[in-house]
Amino acid sequence: MITNGENSGIEFKRDDIRPEQLAKEIVALANFQGGRILLGVEDDGTVSGLQQPNTQEWVLNVFRDKVFPQIIPFYEELKIPERVAVITIAPGISKPYMLKHNNREEVYIRMGDRSELASREQQLRLFESGGLLHVEVLPVAGTSLTDLDLERLNYYLAGIIRDPEIPITNAEWIERLLGLGLMASDGLGNTVCSIAGLLCFGIKPRRFLRQSGLRVMAFAGTDKEYQARLDIVLDAPLVGRWKMDDRGKKQLVDDGLIEKFAAAIEPFITEESAEIDQYMRREKTWLYPWEAVRETVINALAHRDWTRAVDIEVTCYADRLEVISPGKMQNSMTVTKMIAGQRSPRNPLMMEILRDYAYVDSRGMGVRTKVIPLMRQINHSDPVFEHTEDFLKTTLYRLGG
Repeated sequence: MITNGENSGIEFKRDDIRPEQLAKEIVALANFQGGRILLGVEDDGTVSGLQQPNTQEWVLNVFRDKVFPQIIPFYEELKIPERVAVITIAPGISKPYMLKHNNREEVYIRMGDRSELASREQQLRLFESGGLLHVEVLPVAGTSLTDLDLERLNYYLAGIIRDPEIPITNAEWIERLLGLGLMASDGLGNTVCSIAGLLCFGIKPRRFLRQSGLRVMAFAGTDKEYQARLDIVLDAPLVGRWKMDDRGKKQLVDDGLIEKFAAAIEPFITEESAEIDQYMRREKTWLYPWEAVRETVINALAHRDWTRAVDIEVTCYADRLEVISPGKMQNSMTVTKMIAGQRSPRNPLMMEILRDYAYVDSRGMGVRTKVIPLMRQINHSDPVFEHTEDFLKTTLYRLGG
């Protein structure tokens, strides 16, 4: 470790530093992926050795007095030939961890071989990963009740969840929507739409939340050429507007984002036969299992990181369909766990609304039960998942590609 130098998980320190300096490194590593601090090693890798008579007690006091929430480290000392202390810190499960010093609480995160103050966006993600915050219920500044489609909401309450008391006045609507998490206080005395409320039931959500909606593109070749066959950004609430007809059956009267996406992408993921059948129709071939496409896009909408101010991208190439969902996967979720069927929704309120409308099934295991088996059965290929700190990309390969 010493020979390889400092990196995202290794920090060198003398043991005569101030307690708050050690605590800063502890907090940064715990907020990232854990790591080790080597005490008694200079920044250039020179082993100077421990100088304090009881380094272990001093280190444990720093953990107890300067780090919040509490972390229990693994401490050991080695002779190489001078004494060096190795402090091993596991990835924290109670993020964000903070340095407490001079009546202040500061959040640090590891950036390469440096520990830096976490930005507001990074702190939001840490609170979210620690289960202390759901971004979907945060207020959207500048919005109000008038930015929500009350007809959609009325059908949701009366026709979907069978609420026996439907609000009538604006004051009643605000009270009900606050309780549902679809509106929130902005801390300045105003009641505004929450992110979930605006995304699911808003009138033109992109007016206030630029990362809402979907960017849909199509190219004739296998990469992003200069000339696109399609390049649009869809702006609509997630759910459609429905009403009950005279026979008591529900009828779609205005498309939601999912229906608009289906209409936009269908011409690029289907092929019509050159022959006309006896009913004067051309047979249509789907180049991808529609259920797999739908599930992948709805997953991107339901589980994306809404602190990232970039669009979800759905791109159709000559040989594949790519869906890019912004942000790192939620909590401790990994691609392996997702494929195995583990469930860990980032936005549970939005997930429940989509489930109420039957856009998603009750099990929440669409990747394992739909996307993978359908792609294998119909397109004879596996979907490919690429996960980074910035996005989750799902690639579906075209039939015969």
